[in-house]
Amino acid sequence: MLLHLIRKNWLFFLPYAIILAIVGVLQLMYSQELLMQWVNTRNSPLADQVFPYVTYLGDGATYVIVCLLLAIFNWRIGLMEFASFVLSSLTSEFLKKVVFNGSPRPLKYFEHSTFQYHIIKGLDIHSYNSFPSGHTISAFAMFSLMAFLYPRKDMGWIFLFLAVLTGFSRVYLFQHFVEDVYAGSVIGTVSSVIIYLFMRRWVMKEPKFKSN
Repeated sequence: MLLHLIRKNWLFFLPYAIILAIVGVLQLMYSQELLMQWVNTRNSPLADQVFPYVTYLGDGATYVIVCLLLAIFNWRIGLMEFASFVLSSLTSEFLKKVVFNGSPRPLKYFEHSTFQYHIIKGLDIHSYNSFPSGHTISAFAMFSLMAFLYPRKDMGWIFLFLAVLTGFSRVYLFQHFVEDVYAGSVIGTVSSVIIYLFMRRWVMKEPKFKSN
């Protein structure tokens, strides 16, 4: 069943596996500090304007709104998406508040660094509970499940792109380290895989998304 899901959604899983491999190797080769500096120095006025909005794709409120909108279209799909939200959110909170409670975020970790980090003025940047990235977990949980359910499988890479863009925004905005986002993407995706496999037969009793 899992292999069938992966084969059916290969345009999501294949590029995601490649991204995981590349970023995983980079983390073995370079420290989190160097990776943060690499991202941080590639800033621009346009990105400073765009990413504070992009990051809301991984916000819990956004996820709930998406669940409600999907429920209007198909209540089973909406409930399935909400189940993924609950599982991924509870996992995120447990890891952030219990297992890795108090882990410093970049702002706190680099507070005495001599490197001049680029920080967007007026942005509310947190200091603790860095690992894993909750926004990234939500984004990957939401978009991966949408990819699994949407009938046009050629759009799988688009859902992945939106999730990756959200994760990247967390590093760009100086809210998380690369490792936080990396782990968050895995947790979010695995959460949706579990929910999909568990609820698939129940949801498929009604039509899925309609494509034109």
